[in-house]
Amino acid sequence: EKIARYGVNISEIQETIEAAIGGITLGQIYEEQKRFDIFLRFEPEFRKDIEQIENLLIRLPNGGQIPLIHLASIKEVVGPRVISRENNKRFITIQCNIRGRDIVRFVDEAQKEIDKNIQFPPEYLVKWGGQFELQQRANRRLTLITPITLALVALLLFTIFYSFQEVLIILINIPLALTGGIIALKISGLYLSVPASIGFIAIFGIALEDGLVLLSAFQRRLKQGNSMKEAIIEGVNTKLRPVLMTTFTTIFGIMPLLLIKGPGAEIQRPLATVVVGGLITSTIVTLIVLPLVYQSLKKAKD
Repeated sequence: EKIARYGVNISEIQETIEAAIGGITLGQIYEEQKRFDIFLRFEPEFRKDIEQIENLLIRLPNGGQIPLIHLASIKEVVGPRVISRENNKRFITIQCNIRGRDIVRFVDEAQKEIDKNIQFPPEYLVKWGGQFELQQRANRRLTLITPITLALVALLLFTIFYSFQEVLIILINIPLALTGGIIALKISGLYLSVPASIGFIAIFGIALEDGLVLLSAFQRRLKQGNSMKEAIIEGVNTKLRPVLMTTFTTIFGIMPLLLIKGPGAEIQRPLATVVVGGLITSTIVTLIVLPLVYQSLKKAKD
């Protein structure tokens, strides 16, 4: 009402206060290759306390001036330096670094404590972002893509073997191989993240390829007239060296990522840990478990 009575524009009052207390840049001056801002602000003795600010003169439309205290009430309060908005709603960001813990478990525990100890008004909400949000988004995509990928892989394998039994044997090899990556994450104290998920995808492909190669070797020797036992023994002996060579060269090649420290380690170490652990179990499963499963299912079928 006071402002309207004197016909003063609120934006002009805000600009005057901003220039007096915070300062404004009027322009720039140049000296050879150097550039300097022209900065306007009151001297400290004219803005050091509330009394000085209350006596700040505001220009009136008729050319006169009036102290700010006659237009507004000035008081000191604690508040944020910057008011951020998203979709026309105010928000404040709280950041934290998590070390040695699973980020998903941390968020679950933190959310439970918030729900237990803090009562927000209806218009308030808590939203978790950062790496947690990215991980949740990636997990949702993987949840959608993984079944589709498995279905397509099973279809392609069926076009090769024309037998659901062989397809089942190869697909059984995959979760057993992925177990090594899970164990490696647990032992190393790392958590499931987007890089770790990429490592599981790599193990998925390696286990699938090894199982396909070994099963093809069994099938080829059976067609040559060998017995079941001979086909399995000769097939494993033939593929033993290539599988071991692939496993060890990959492990030695990725080993530096396990030992790396500093920037980027939080991305590379989970991926390398999953791949190394998965390769170890994938090799064992391919050379030992898969032949036994193949022999058992074939005998049951016969």
